[in-house]
Amino acid sequence: MTSQPSPRAPSAVQPILWTGDCLRLLDQRLLPIEERYLDCRSAEDVAAAIHGMAVRGAPAIGIAAAYGLVLALRANPDAFDQADAVLAESRPTAINLRWALARMRGIWTRNHDVDALDREARRIHEEDLSQNLAMGELGAALLPQGARVLTHCNTGALATGGHGTALGVIRTAHAQGKLAAVYAGETRPWLQGARLTAWELQREGIPAKLIADSAAAHLMNTERIDWVIVGADRIAANGDTANKIGTYMLAVAAQRHGARFMVVAPTGTFDPNCASGELIPIEQRGAEELTQFRGSAIAPPGFDAFNPVFDVTPAELIDAIVCERGVIEQPTTAKIRALLA
Repeated sequence: MTSQPSPRAPSAVQPILWTGDCLRLLDQRLLPIEERYLDCRSAEDVAAAIHGMAVRGAPAIGIAAAYGLVLALRANPDAFDQADAVLAESRPTAINLRWALARMRGIWTRNHDVDALDREARRIHEEDLSQNLAMGELGAALLPQGARVLTHCNTGALATGGHGTALGVIRTAHAQGKLAAVYAGETRPWLQGARLTAWELQREGIPAKLIADSAAAHLMNTERIDWVIVGADRIAANGDTANKIGTYMLAVAAQRHGARFMVVAPTGTFDPNCASGELIPIEQRGAEELTQFRGSAIAPPGFDAFNPVFDVTPAELIDAIVCERGVIEQPTTAKIRALLA
């Protein structure tokens, strides 16, 4: 059976393309210098792309993993458990990865039908896009006219099924004419803000300025910032949120300077089985990501590094969590439970 192409997002950026027997992923490691697609034809190819950061962003990781299972089962109908394990280990923090794999397992357990798995993977992709559009509207409604906003990492079409989470709110607010200024943090050490968010904003014609991560508090102190808007890789039951390293620092600075703090993520990012942020596993990556840049040393040879990829922002520092079902202001366990129910 030949599958339909993956859904086309209302964005100039198309990072995930599905043909039915090949998953084409825009290699985000090469942006903005080069636009090249990786052709993944197995679960191992997809897992390598996820772990190697060719595809990143919690929703996009989940979508890619779902398609990876389809590739594995088309090649070998007995390979579900093996493919599931390989994909699950590719990134430990992003809950969307395990959420998508669990959803695919439910389909496979019921009927062992590869075509049904294919349809479910495309449904996950399509749902993410529709969720992003809904979150864009809900988040933009929180912004005042003439809003000045700061975002971190990349949360746009590159990180999702299309439109984006936090960047989707910014994209929607721009279309509504509500924005006066947009700032994007560079997001060390992979520079997702400088390489990816800046690229997306430029592609979409949204005026913005790039800042060094370490300039954020100074920016808030010298210029009005109304909202800091970020995505999430996992949200605990109490609202504690794991996101790209540096997010917690921004939340602390925002509270000090009177800026409000918004987390934008679909319901698949919530982990009701994780009581608080203390229980969220934080991925640690190699020292070379800090001591080298594109293969060139920027620190003395052999120098060690502390390189957590994520940090956890406590719920009390978050003014609003926006998901496709609604807005949770001043999140608590009870508020989150009520919305997810």
